[in-house]
Amino acid sequence: MTDKSEAARRPGGRSARVLAAVHRAAVELVQEVGADKVTVPAVARRAGVNPSSVYRRWGTTSALLADVASRHQEEGAPEPGGDLRADLEQVAVWTLADLSRPGGVAFFRAEVAPDVDERRAGLRECLERVSSRFQAALDAAAQRGEETPALGRVLDRVVAPLYFRVVFSVPETDEDYARGLVADLCDPPAND
Repeated sequence: MTDKSEAARRPGGRSARVLAAVHRAAVELVQEVGADKVTVPAVARRAGVNPSSVYRRWGTTSALLADVASRHQEEGAPEPGGDLRADLEQVAVWTLADLSRPGGVAFFRAEVAPDVDERRAGLRECLERVSSRFQAALDAAAQRGEETPALGRVLDRVVAPLYFRVVFSVPETDEDYARGLVADLCDPPAND
């Protein structure tokens, strides 16, 4: 086994510290100057690593930002708590907060950008990750014997409007709006 393959398999060590430093630097720079002004050399300088290390691992700024986005979205998502509507509201509010954070839209755009290399399939991965948060709440409710909407309906009625409104900076896209989407899904009007 080579040193390189050992480093790739072990979760800690220098590789993990470099990864954490580069991700932190990328987040800080996106928040400070915007994603369009972030460069690999600037991230490397902020992280205290050689730019060649960043280029070797990610190749481009877009690929780096997409990686940061995908890893960040895996952290901190709420777990189901025992009530479908409350669980869906919690996930919707968390999704809104995650996307609305400084740099959130920039990271989303980087993750689904067409110039990210083909291995990543960023768009599909992003959809699967977002879907899994809501699917966990649906699965937990189904196990409790609750009637649940289909995941596609949740994506259409809750997720799509949240992303649309945040990406296009539609006013009044707040927690109340997110909760209202869930309420409309769970208690639709009679003519829906």
